[in-house]
Amino acid sequence: MTGTPSPRYAYLGPEGTFTEAALRTLPEIARVDPIPLATVPAALDAVRNGEAEGAVVPIENSVEGAVSVTLDTLAGGHLVITREILLPVSFALLARPGTQLADCKRITTHPHSAAQCRRWLAAHLPQAEVMLASSNAVAAAAVAEPGSEFDAAIASPIAAEHYPLVALAEEIEDVRDAVTRFVLVARPGPLPSPTGSDKTSMVAFIRDDHPGALLEILEEFAVRGVNLTRIESRPTGDGLGRYCFSIDCEGHVAEARVGEALMGLRRVCADVRFLGSYPRADGARPNLRVGTTDADFESAASWLAQLKEGR
Repeated sequence: MTGTPSPRYAYLGPEGTFTEAALRTLPEIARVDPIPLATVPAALDAVRNGEAEGAVVPIENSVEGAVSVTLDTLAGGHLVITREILLPVSFALLARPGTQLADCKRITTHPHSAAQCRRWLAAHLPQAEVMLASSNAVAAAAVAEPGSEFDAAIASPIAAEHYPLVALAEEIEDVRDAVTRFVLVARPGPLPSPTGSDKTSMVAFIRDDHPGALLEILEEFAVRGVNLTRIESRPTGDGLGRYCFSIDCEGHVAEARVGEALMGLRRVCADVRFLGSYPRADGARPNLRVGTTDADFESAASWLAQLKEGR
């Protein structure tokens, strides 16, 4: 009898990316032959159409900010975040064996990596030409090709495990302790129970462009004591001046303050797309002000019910 096939998971590939390193921190996923795909939309579409149970993709970096393609693809709906991963990011200069640092005249890397290693390059390889690639792993693969036009790649150290390259220099990033946040995305289903240390993600589409439109969104959170951990404006593609807001907040949708904030957004926005409630990777717990706990909301609801009943 044939057993049930193991679920498969996609990630932003190819092999050797930081996304693969993030996926490796989830051993229950990494051991089931994950699928490297060329782009974030391809990885997320594999989840939407059922080819993959979930996908790991980058969503923001502590130095370079949001990964816009991830925000925009998630805004399309029909997916939820079930987990987040915080991965310390460190870069290495990888080259073919026998290459010396002075030989590196043409370097290839992803634009974010080039930006994060700008000062190191200026100090150690000021004459080098930097050519951009679609990912660090693609850059490493290009250097490894026989007769490559490139002398070295800036990439994740794990890229050297997949390609015949050696590290000429390590920890070449300009900002130490940089972190990239990755998310595990799946199709909608039952939500995990609140842990007390959660995030909720959503996309809010303003009804029309008018003074105070953003303030109306922020007030729905502020009056309920919900702290935002991230907010990004993104064009909807429907014309100039048409924006949506990608938002992360502290708390779980099952908690009264967060659930009521989402209901408030639903009233004032053209659309609200819920992108999941999930445990925080850093374990931080919100500092709840007086009047914002579930017990406070329940007490207020009970008081109102008594008023309606004439008591």
